[in-house]
Amino acid sequence: MSGSAEILWISIKMSDTAIKVEGLGKRYRIVALQKDNRKRSLSGRMFSTFDYLNRILREPTEEETLWALRDVSFEVKQGEVLGIIGQNGAGKSTLLKLASRITQPTAGRIELYGRVGSMLEVGTGFHPELSGRENIYVNGALMGMTPGEINRKFDAIVEFSGVEKFLDTMVKYYSSGMYVRLAFAVAAQLEPEILIIDEVLSVGDAEFQKKCLGKMDEITRGGRTILFVSHNMVAIRNLCPKTILLKNGSISLYGETNDVVDTYLKSEDLNVLEQHWDKPEIAPGNDLVRLHRIWINSFSQENGNKFTRSSPLQVGVEYWNLTASQLHITIHFLVDDKIIAFSSGSYLSKDWENYSKVSGLICSICEIPAYFLNYTRYYINILVIRDDSNLILKYKNALSFEIVEEENRGYGWFGKRTGILSPDLHWETHVINGENKLL
Repeated sequence: MSGSAEILWISIKMSDTAIKVEGLGKRYRIVALQKDNRKRSLSGRMFSTFDYLNRILREPTEEETLWALRDVSFEVKQGEVLGIIGQNGAGKSTLLKLASRITQPTAGRIELYGRVGSMLEVGTGFHPELSGRENIYVNGALMGMTPGEINRKFDAIVEFSGVEKFLDTMVKYYSSGMYVRLAFAVAAQLEPEILIIDEVLSVGDAEFQKKCLGKMDEITRGGRTILFVSHNMVAIRNLCPKTILLKNGSISLYGETNDVVDTYLKSEDLNVLEQHWDKPEIAPGNDLVRLHRIWINSFSQENGNKFTRSSPLQVGVEYWNLTASQLHITIHFLVDDKIIAFSSGSYLSKDWENYSKVSGLICSICEIPAYFLNYTRYYINILVIRDDSNLILKYKNALSFEIVEEENRGYGWFGKRTGILSPDLHWETHVINGENKLL
């Protein structure tokens, strides 16, 4: 791939194509470690001005090159929603920045047929010293809209965003959630032919996310096109008929969303379902305790490693009690790698005191009922407690897994309930006094 390849940006409608990408690449120059340390003085000063200019003006070596995207090609028809998924660093945000014309590609060609509205990261396109009201007009102008067009949409933007009280406040004082609500309202209500959305919706609360995804569904039914990056696989499945899986800057898979998402969720480097240490001397721990094996699995054999809300799960911890101390296991279930959804401890086991002070290899298993967890990614921290209150070992992010969408769930296209847990609790309803009862 050559850095001199043709780059063409167009914004006129042509046939039924909305976005056409051919051989797209983005290369960054990175600072490489110098093998010849003699090029630096003993005091650690940087190179001379001549050396510095020579380094940045010449063609970078392979060691100094990072291809964030390489040889990416695909086409999106008008009115389609294309999902883009992949791990952090896969090139998703770089692709959207190129499509939004924020940065120029190094190689390849991208064609955009229609007006583009983008929402890439909190605050993108907003001037911090301007008020919310002023930023609405600035963003509209950047999208090619006239003041009259913006005026006609202004009330709808403000109502959707919910920031009316702060409309004349400089946006630098907005919270991240307020930024997102206003940015999405501007991007969606000003009706671009192509809407480009990154993961920023995760900043908003659950109700606003649902509101945004509903708006996106409305937009596509109106014949407009969306590129949508998200780590929320439920939203990807429900909104995007087709999806691209990016890996190391290239397209790993492109096709029907369910097939692509299933492949992504099965990738070995995404879920951590088991860890094992054969010998105490190499295992996490100390003089009192060492871990031997930790795991999470499903009772439902037909699902294998695919965890759904209808699958009861079990988390197991095997550990060596090295000194016959009174030990018990506590597990923390976290979302977003920091918020504890709930915790539980092995002291709830039957006949707990009969084994809490036994020296040797101990196994504790926690069972999680079906229809308890929500559609999201969970992380597990393993804690070992001595004498009921003294933390002697904490192993963070020991396991990770995702509760994925079931087929034919039958309620709500958005699919994810509000909250970090989603228990199906027992309800009873009866009529106290009424007429026309249903038999």
